[in-house]
Amino acid sequence: KRIYVNLSSQTLKAYEGDTLFLETKISSGKWAPTPLGDFSIWTKIRAAKMSGGKGADYYYLPNVPYIMFFSNSEIASSRGFALHGTYWHNNFGHAMSHGCVNLRITDARKLYYWAEPFTTENESKPATKDSPGTLITIYGKAP
Repeated sequence: KRIYVNLSSQTLKAYEGDTLFLETKISSGKWAPTPLGDFSIWTKIRAAKMSGGKGADYYYLPNVPYIMFFSNSEIASSRGFALHGTYWHNNFGHAMSHGCVNLRITDARKLYYWAEPFTTENESKPATKDSPGTLITIYGKAP
């Protein structure tokens, strides 16, 4: 399994082997850049509050659904970058986030239950040696 996020076209494609599982529009970072590189999902959380920014950039979002946090050796997990469902806008195909990859809730749900580590309904789970996270490649440049 592998996930590719193209910032230039604001799209995500998920493959199992050579078979396309999901192709959809996304919204990447506008207020802060979405990082480039190869990552893996380090934990999945069914829903959580997200908040941050300062002043006019402040945001508070309760119950963000289907969160798949990703990291690599250069981008620490504490930075909080994730693929997740989005209920506060429907402007997919355009940069709109503070660095995360925003997905339609229906697409985020499909991806959440498809991607590793495997989870059952309403379960949150970290990646382990026996159930490592799905790889994500993020490339391109946000418009």
